[in-house]
Amino acid sequence: MQTPTYSALLPLLRAACASFLLLAASACGSAPAQDAPPAPGNASLLAQIQAEVGAAVCDSTQQCQTLAIGAKACGGPERYLAWSSKDNDGKKLKALAQAQAEASRKQQQADSMMSTCAIVTDPGATCEAGRCVLQKSGLGGSSAM
Repeated sequence: MQTPTYSALLPLLRAACASFLLLAASACGSAPAQDAPPAPGNASLLAQIQAEVGAAVCDSTQQCQTLAIGAKACGGPERYLAWSSKDNDGKKLKALAQAQAEASRKQQQADSMMSTCAIVTDPGATCEAGRCVLQKSGLGGSSAM
């Protein structure tokens, strides 16, 4: 039996090292706990919120509001959603958002989740092309809650 030479083993050694590095890099780049998919109850509440928001049609920026969505483990909302008061008084929408935030908090406590504790500020909403959208970063805004 012939012993393999170093030059014959080099490509195999390189492939093994490359595989190890890819595996290590993918483990480091995995999604943090706060980016995990929502629990089934949260997904249902988010779907109800989206249905209640609908197309968020507007005639003017005065009809555009923002709604805090979710809850971070350190406190505060995960994000904001634009909605229109043109065809919606917001009562049901706000109740759904509060229920969804509470469900998020309970799930985070049960899973011992952590978050970045970064503050998510309310960007405000504006009417663009007949739809309420979140304002671009840096334009400011105020909470509608």
